[in-house]
Amino acid sequence: MDRKDEAKHSIGKITIGIREDTLVLEIVAFIRQQLPSWRDDPDRAQEQAENRLNLQLCKFLDSRARDEFPMVRFDHEEYQGGRRSVDLSASLAEPTMIDARVHTIYDPILVIEGKRLPAPSSDREKEYVTGGEDETSGGIQRFKLGLHGASLNTVAMVGYIQKQTARHWYNQVNTWISELVGGTNQDSCTWNETEKLMLLEEDVQKGISSSRSVHIRSNRVSSRKIMIHHLWIAIYYKQKRV
Repeated sequence: MDRKDEAKHSIGKITIGIREDTLVLEIVAFIRQQLPSWRDDPDRAQEQAENRLNLQLCKFLDSRARDEFPMVRFDHEEYQGGRRSVDLSASLAEPTMIDARVHTIYDPILVIEGKRLPAPSSDREKEYVTGGEDETSGGIQRFKLGLHGASLNTVAMVGYIQKQTARHWYNQVNTWISELVGGTNQDSCTWNETEKLMLLEEDVQKGISSSRSVHIRSNRVSSRKIMIHHLWIAIYYKQKRV
């Protein structure tokens, strides 16, 4: 086995002294890497509904992880308290000491919320960000309120782009956040301009893009701020021939 193969097979193997933040970033990178393969899988049914897309993605990630990221397992509908659950989670395949603490197979190390872009109806138009003044259905909103990922400092959102482009949705999401900051749109959170999505990184050949954002949280949470990794996949993308 050459060095390239050794590096490939060492990804996701249990490493003594690994830090939690390092492992989380590896999981995020793994998800981003797998998104095009999941979308283009010939065995995958062409679904549109959010819950079915989430289930498909979870099954695909868990299947791939068994060979390519064996220290991690992916689960669908991770319980978050009350009657709430988050769409996907990543946990360790066996109890592991990380940052001087044993993480069991029951402790999610990353949770992931999936959202369609655009939302399925006009009354849910801004649901990637917020559910509005009377609802807590917004993806980012739920993380800010500690309804999802309360025990974590870093989480992820997968955006299933079904219309328009990643650049369009990047601008639109930041516009919605600006509206919340300015008070033209309101919900149960306090918003700041610094919570806008950062630089958008696009891979045009694969139809995927990513960004990050940092948000101020409330209620009982592990830290006052949370980092969200935004991973977007163009569902109906057709690779251009060059």
